[in-house]
Amino acid sequence: MFQRLFQWLDERLGLTTIHDIVLDRKVPKVNWWFTLGSASLFLFLIQGITGIFLTVYYVPSPDHAYDSVQYIMNEVRFGWLIRGIHHWGATLMVLVVFIHMLRTFFYAAYKYPRELTWLSGVVLLLATLGMGFTGYLLPWNQRAYWATTVGTQIPGTIPFIGPFITSVLRGGSELSAITLARFFAVHIWFLPALIAATIGLHLYLVIRLGISHIPDENE
Repeated sequence: MFQRLFQWLDERLGLTTIHDIVLDRKVPKVNWWFTLGSASLFLFLIQGITGIFLTVYYVPSPDHAYDSVQYIMNEVRFGWLIRGIHHWGATLMVLVVFIHMLRTFFYAAYKYPRELTWLSGVVLLLATLGMGFTGYLLPWNQRAYWATTVGTQIPGTIPFIGPFITSVLRGGSELSAITLARFFAVHIWFLPALIAATIGLHLYLVIRLGISHIPDENE
């Protein structure tokens, strides 16, 4: 019965073809450094799953954000575990993505014909840093407030457009309820959508062009 069901789906979805192209393709001899891309994808999925659970109880309001985080940590069953995984997973994801990009640069895998693969990876790195920055404010404690205050002041040093960028990030001249709502929306909607779309492009390019091999001394 299972075999008939698989054949029925395979005729309509091409599951065997997808398996052969995505999972059964030839790859050059590599080492463990080449698994960091898959590790980054795994961490992104973990962040997405734990983030969905956290939004069940989190309230993006200055009056309730801190209390909702404390409620998650102390009252919700296994809430401390979910938030801990999300918190440390964010740090680990930034580290893994950065090392993945460093490995790509060190092995010169950004050269022809993989320039677009490299550029999509740069977008993913910047979006990952953006996720970390926007998520840092959400607990709405003293450390998050003042760190975000300093962080949003940095673009203000750019000539001419700096004050405008700071105003857009904060939703005004100072951090407020608008800032928290804006960071929350960017954190759970805009950046995840950008990351998911870019990951799709990145994976397509990896499958289309393959991964680079470890360069030898002549290369």
